[in-house]
Amino acid sequence: MHRRDLFRSAIGGAAALSSASTTSATAATPPLDDRAYMSGLLRKMAEPVLSNMAQGRLRQNFKRELSPTWDGRDPAVTYMEAFGRLISGVAPWLTLPDDTTAEGRIRHKLRQDALQSYVHAVDPKSPNYLLWRSEGQALVDSAYVTNALIRAPKALWEPLDAATKSRLIAEIKGLRRVEPPYTNWLLFAAMNEAFLLSVGEDYDPMRLNTAVRKINEWYVGDGWIKDGETFHFDYYGSFVIHPFMVEILEVLARHNAPYWRGKPADLLAQALKRMQRYGEHLERFISPEGTFPPIGRSLTYRTAAFQPLALLAWRKQLPQSLPEGQVRAALTAAHKAIFTHPSNFDEGYLTIGFAGHQPALGDWYSNNGSMYITASSFLALGLPKTDSYWTAPAQDWTSKKAFANAPFPKDYHVDY
Repeated sequence: MHRRDLFRSAIGGAAALSSASTTSATAATPPLDDRAYMSGLLRKMAEPVLSNMAQGRLRQNFKRELSPTWDGRDPAVTYMEAFGRLISGVAPWLTLPDDTTAEGRIRHKLRQDALQSYVHAVDPKSPNYLLWRSEGQALVDSAYVTNALIRAPKALWEPLDAATKSRLIAEIKGLRRVEPPYTNWLLFAAMNEAFLLSVGEDYDPMRLNTAVRKINEWYVGDGWIKDGETFHFDYYGSFVIHPFMVEILEVLARHNAPYWRGKPADLLAQALKRMQRYGEHLERFISPEGTFPPIGRSLTYRTAAFQPLALLAWRKQLPQSLPEGQVRAALTAAHKAIFTHPSNFDEGYLTIGFAGHQPALGDWYSNNGSMYITASSFLALGLPKTDSYWTAPAQDWTSKKAFANAPFPKDYHVDY
């Protein structure tokens, strides 16, 4: 045999051996299904925060990171941001009943940690007592704390002891000291009042109803809403405006709360249609590879850009144009495009960045506690694994069809 043939034979044998090894490894460790991937990723985010918070050790153990352009406010806002934003996103998952599966055991532990975290959050004697009473930022993140209780009242509110409930209500009412600017901040004040209404407490209808009116005034059409008087091409419709608007109106409608010259149920129906339309745009933003446009402020909130789609999926309210298997496949691809980069985490905690650790992307208000709003893109985990959202066959999403020369639906402006 010639030397060249010997070389080819050796290469062929090595390739065959490598292929066999790869096949064996693949057979031994099959790829995770979409639910296993998403629940594993959310667990990775949640456990370090909730386990340390539950033990009163979050301040001690949380590896804090501030933006290079930090504005100088008390950096202890980091812990309230991390807990509030995380618990808002993880709440639907914790509503599922306990079971003996590995996921069920994880949920049970996280739920117990979450309940104990609420105890520490409002106990002035706890080392994890949150920064309720100094920085105005507390209004923002208190709304995520209360949003979680609206999303999961039986799992997270009802089991709390009387002292913790009383303390939490007092802290929420105390935040009326913060005057929200005429921006998406109006919705943070409104979410707190909606929570108070939902638990039978006195609430301020002015702070609640004014937010609804202003958001409707700022609607520019085709599912898009201004953040204040100026239109911003960013994801604040996802981070705050659409989900909070719908969930606030759900509380108003459920309690038949007064609203001058308007019916909350009608306003809710309108807001839901607008969020569905916005969700159609979000789905089209996801490229064939799962990437999406890095636009606007707070880009470091990562996959929180898809909170409306996740909320619609959890509520079984996706528009007919977006089949469940298609949305699930698109959202899984988007998460993999972002979280494949190991530097998204440092010592178990999220870092400032978009697709990895990119601190220069941080805004003047950014710390790595802020990053936990990305948990809001995991709301569909509130559906059991037997739900059609998880069992429906995966389908190509719109951009994947479009760039594969496959049929895909055209897109037109809507009037609602």
